[in-house]
Amino acid sequence: MDNKQIEEIYHQTFSGLTLFYRDTSLLENLISKYHVGQILTERGFTDMTYKGGGLATNFRYLIASANGKDLSAFNADAAQLGHILLTSNAFFKVLDIYKIGDKTQVFLLEIPATAVDFFANATSNIEEDITIKAKENFDTNCNAVPIPELQNQEWKQRTEFPIGMSDKGELFYQSVNKKQVLADNKTKNQNETDNKNQTEQEKPWWKFW
Repeated sequence: MDNKQIEEIYHQTFSGLTLFYRDTSLLENLISKYHVGQILTERGFTDMTYKGGGLATNFRYLIASANGKDLSAFNADAAQLGHILLTSNAFFKVLDIYKIGDKTQVFLLEIPATAVDFFANATSNIEEDITIKAKENFDTNCNAVPIPELQNQEWKQRTEFPIGMSDKGELFYQSVNKKQVLADNKTKNQNETDNKNQTEQEKPWWKFW
């Protein structure tokens, strides 16, 4: 892989990067399935919010993504929740696992399906920098007041499941047909990249909005 290819992967991953939140209650046997450097894939859609606040649960996914779809324009409920959605078969790299007392934050970076092997075998200063920001974010929000809108039953049901595994702790990335998933996503990702490059001006590789 040459420098131009690496630069394109970094641009696709980090340009316009934004932090999103997904809180739930997880048992320790599920939390222990995660480790730094791990690659995950989520079979279903990933519901998350741009609203942070404190935790009313014991577990938070902090998700860095440049591809979240804002649903607030579609209905008032989504706007109230700050509802952001990632499509099915999204891939993530676990960048950090951070505990404060009895609360845990797992920091996930969404990565292109076509660059899974690259991120599985490499780290960068950018990953280290955003991990520092993720820890600072949890330091600030861990014991803050939870956002009331995110405590409704419908939202809790949407976000109760663990990312990247079944509720029994079976990791999806180990059981999916990797080549098929990558093939299915390659064309979609290329089309999205082409459209993005045509409509957006050049941005820094990573920027939290």
